[in-house]
Amino acid sequence: MTIVSERITFTGGQGEQLAARLDRPTQTPCAYALFAHCFTCGKDIPAAQRIARTLAETGIAVLRFDFTGLGHSEGEFANTNFSANVDDLVVAANHLESTYDAPQLLIGHSLGGAAVIAASPRIPSARAIATIGAPADPAHVQHLLGEKRDEVSEHGEATVTLGGRSFRVRKHFLDDLGDHGLERILSASRAALMVFHSPIDNVVGIENASTIFTSAKHPKSFVSLDDADHLLSGRADAQYVARVLGAWADRHIASEAPAAEPEADHDDVVVREADGGGLANVIFAEGHRLPADEPKAVGGTETGPSPYGYLLGALGACTSMTLRMYAERKSLPLENVQVRLSHSRIHAKDCADCKSETGHVDVIRRRIAVYGDLSDSQRERLLTIADKCPVHRTLTSETRVYSELDSSDAGAPDASGGAGC
Repeated sequence: MTIVSERITFTGGQGEQLAARLDRPTQTPCAYALFAHCFTCGKDIPAAQRIARTLAETGIAVLRFDFTGLGHSEGEFANTNFSANVDDLVVAANHLESTYDAPQLLIGHSLGGAAVIAASPRIPSARAIATIGAPADPAHVQHLLGEKRDEVSEHGEATVTLGGRSFRVRKHFLDDLGDHGLERILSASRAALMVFHSPIDNVVGIENASTIFTSAKHPKSFVSLDDADHLLSGRADAQYVARVLGAWADRHIASEAPAAEPEADHDDVVVREADGGGLANVIFAEGHRLPADEPKAVGGTETGPSPYGYLLGALGACTSMTLRMYAERKSLPLENVQVRLSHSRIHAKDCADCKSETGHVDVIRRRIAVYGDLSDSQRERLLTIADKCPVHRTLTSETRVYSELDSSDAGAPDASGGAGC
């Protein structure tokens, strides 16, 4: 399944702009997940990237973000604490719900695992929680500070080095690591629980997994990560977690299986409404699956380009390809092509060279940039050739569209086909 990765920003619990990334399938996701990274890490650590992208390939969209003061997010890490991270998670969940859909799956790595447990009562849409190498008590991270812990207690703050990076930690961070009632939260939770942990984790011991597991009610599951390290630095370990997590989540999150890809001749293009409803559609063309939608301003959800966006894209791509083939045939030093297009409608009376005298006329403006050591005459020739691209000719020639109802079963969506979430 083809996936895309979008950069997103939203306002965190302390009013700072937080940097996020949404990894999602090009078709309508069957569910959304929220990922919390490990202590002092960030959304772009290899494990987070691999898990998010592998889950997206199964149909689950994953939002991962940098907590306040980390990665590309604004703010100062020294002003944050565990409670602030939990607040950021709740805000991230609210952002997902208001912009896309509420998260049904919460995933937390290391301290992020404790954070998603703590945040879960404030995220009512969460139907499943997964922890990876998580501590049973946030206070567990104090041992990472080593001798600096006493310095923080005595002087109010200290600079600590974790993972090769320096962070300023203040006393209020340690004070906040008290009892957050994770065992109580787990015992009262109705969400399904999956606990991933390595028996040789030398950062967060395996006994933490036992406490988390025994505190929760069923349904709950435990998966041993064998010889994986705490950060899941091995590609295979992170992908294994994602594959198992995707299969497990399929049983616990509300979803409908996406429709199977329709059978079609290679020359046919099939368009079908997306599973999520609204104006979203899926285009099946030449073995490719492409999303189509409309902007939110006109009732869409912006899961893909609009029909006119594809129309302009088709003309632009055809223009670029035509110029490339001509340049290669004529051995022109053309290095690159860029085509910028826009569409508008004007009154026919305002068009000097249009045959129509009444109504409106569609106008496509195409600006072509050609790069390379080209003479003026070569550039002018390329501009002339641009008008010869097949899509240009189709748009400017007499075109007929014949419509008929498809009464065959081949035109109907197969509700039983397709993979699960």
